[in-house]
Formats: sequence, C-alpha cells, structure tokens
Amino acid sequence: MRSKKVVVGVVAGVLTGVAAGALLGILFAPKKGSETREKINKLVGEFGNLAKDKFNDLLDGIIEKFENTSDEVSELTQRSEKKLKK
Repeated sequence: MRSKKVVVGVVAGVLTGVAAGALLGILFAPKKGSETREKINKLVGEFGNLAKDKFNDLLDGIIEKFENTSDEVSELTQRSEKKLKK
C-alpha cells in the first residue's frame, strides 16, 4: 500500500514540475500578451486533462482491488461456512 502512495506522489510531483516548467518557459518567452495567454490556457487545459486521466486510472485500480478483495472475502466466507457445517 505504501508503494502506491509513493508512486502517486512521484507522478504528482513530476506533473507539477512539468507544468511549472512549461508555464515559466511561456511566461519568459518574448511573445505578445495575447499569444502568451492563449498558450497558458492551452497548457492548463492539457494539464487538467492529464491529471484527470491519471486520477481516473488510479480510481480504476482502487476499484479493481476492492472488487478482488470482496471476491476473496466471499470465497473465504463460503469455505468457512462449509467447514462449520461439517
């Protein structure tokens, strides 16, 4: 469980670093303000989509683990009931 937290932390850190670096690069580029704002809006949209995708992947993994655990508990319960009946 701890390794997943580490992976999530690393992914979040990398995504934040990439976004911050790209934003700083855009801000310091010699362009007109309207062009810079357009690039920032595009970057924020892409970052939001990427973060949403990663969150959905993480959520899918959690749901899958929960379902697997639920199935294992059901099987264990059924085995225990059979042993008790014997």
